[in-house]
Amino acid sequence: MLDKIKSSEGTLSRSERKVANQVLENPDQIVEASIQHLARMAQVSEPTVVRFCRAIGCDGYHDFKLRLARSIASQDKFFFRDVAASDSSRELSDKLIDSAIASMQHIRNQLDHQAVDAAIELFCQCERVEFYGSGGSGLVAEDAQLKFFRLGKPAIAYVDPHVQKAAASLLDSASLAVVISYTGKNKDVLEAVGLARQTGAPVVSVTRTGSPLALLSNINLNVDVAEDSDMFSPLKSRLAQMMVLDILAVGIALRGGDEMIDQLVRATAAIADKFVE
Repeated sequence: MLDKIKSSEGTLSRSERKVANQVLENPDQIVEASIQHLARMAQVSEPTVVRFCRAIGCDGYHDFKLRLARSIASQDKFFFRDVAASDSSRELSDKLIDSAIASMQHIRNQLDHQAVDAAIELFCQCERVEFYGSGGSGLVAEDAQLKFFRLGKPAIAYVDPHVQKAAASLLDSASLAVVISYTGKNKDVLEAVGLARQTGAPVVSVTRTGSPLALLSNINLNVDVAEDSDMFSPLKSRLAQMMVLDILAVGIALRGGDEMIDQLVRATAAIADKFVE
């Protein structure tokens, strides 16, 4: 929740940012605070606190406090820690595994489920889907292609920025573009999204709340995970992106009922002879 608030600051009003600052500075205190107390701390009105809660994807103040409490509790057990050159292999593995678990808990607590439902509906309505991503997010896009091509519609991933823009310009309203970016600020990706929107194709993004990419998209599946030690490998964001796309793929498969299950079984059976007994 704290990461989501940080990501959302650029989209909040000045009064709402006052509330955000109080939450970021005193999260443990806010968990116990009434709406009246938080309003006094931030020197804003109570309706402003409610608007802040809704701006970050919560149903109201009670929902916000529950999510904040879960976020703080998960950080107490699994949290992000910088790796150091002096770490033993045990310390290194513990830090990276704890960080990976924490990122999954962040997704569990923060994911916008209404957005997931809307993205499932867009996929069901489209005739084909294309995945765009660069760098580490490009690997996630290619992984998504492997998941989604079995769901009954043409699916392809593009990681080269020039090809992305050319492909995006050829989309139409019957297509769906799924665009993946940790920062949501990659210039090439944003240009591809702009071209896709010009064709009338809906865009689903997998990125940080309030990022330029999220604001350009029809639907954003928010991934608000902080990176720290992952200058070596963007482990947390990559796992979080994959998890969100897994949720989307499984949701689509379940929505398809028995027909979709039969199709997945056929795809699995087609490669069964490639494995040794």
